[in-house]
Amino acid sequence: MIDLHSHILPGIDDGAKTFDDSLEILRGLASQGITEVVLTPHYVVDTSYVSTRKANQKIFAELQTKIKQANIPVQVYLANEIYIDREIEKLLKAEIISPINDTKNILVELPMSGEFQDYEDILLSLKYAGWNVILAHPERYHSFQKNYNLILSLVNQGILLQSNLGSIIGQYDKEAKKTVKHLAKDKLIYCFGTDIHRVRDFSEIAKAQKKLRKYYSEEELEEVLNRNPHKIIHP
Repeated sequence: MIDLHSHILPGIDDGAKTFDDSLEILRGLASQGITEVVLTPHYVVDTSYVSTRKANQKIFAELQTKIKQANIPVQVYLANEIYIDREIEKLLKAEIISPINDTKNILVELPMSGEFQDYEDILLSLKYAGWNVILAHPERYHSFQKNYNLILSLVNQGILLQSNLGSIIGQYDKEAKKTVKHLAKDKLIYCFGTDIHRVRDFSEIAKAQKKLRKYYSEEELEEVLNRNPHKIIHP
């Protein structure tokens, strides 16, 4: 599996705190067959989560060295999970925040609660500006849980969906589990991610993948777990 969403870059956000934490998480992911991981620290305007691309690249380079020294069989890539804001395009152009592996693909997050206001306008503006928008964990947003048609509208306009593996086994709330099942049944999920923040029971990954077999054939599962995320990282 290729993991498109994680919080493993140390000391940046609410994820891994130290390099040792990062290495332990990566060992756990590797033990579950994950071969590539995109590191997506939060970037949220006007909060403490505003570590710049330049600062992140320095930490990322050090982590890559430590991964090699530790012989962990995982390839890592740098990005951000970017909280929705009208400044995103400007921040990308100024190289303050990171697209996925220096491509035109970006991972964007919405507010968990609250109504779906003018976010569609921002997402589509980014798309029209040439960015390929991947929406992080749509099943977790309350507005989408209440109105499934909001998701359909975005997908029909070319927004890609990245769901969290843990959602399918109830790692979040019941509504997230219900929504991700609906998305899986309708084959609307483009790819998955762990959204991992810290060391936990890594067997949950295998448990979730097993659960997905209720909704996907082996060929379809290969597509959402490997081929599609590979296209995002290596277009």
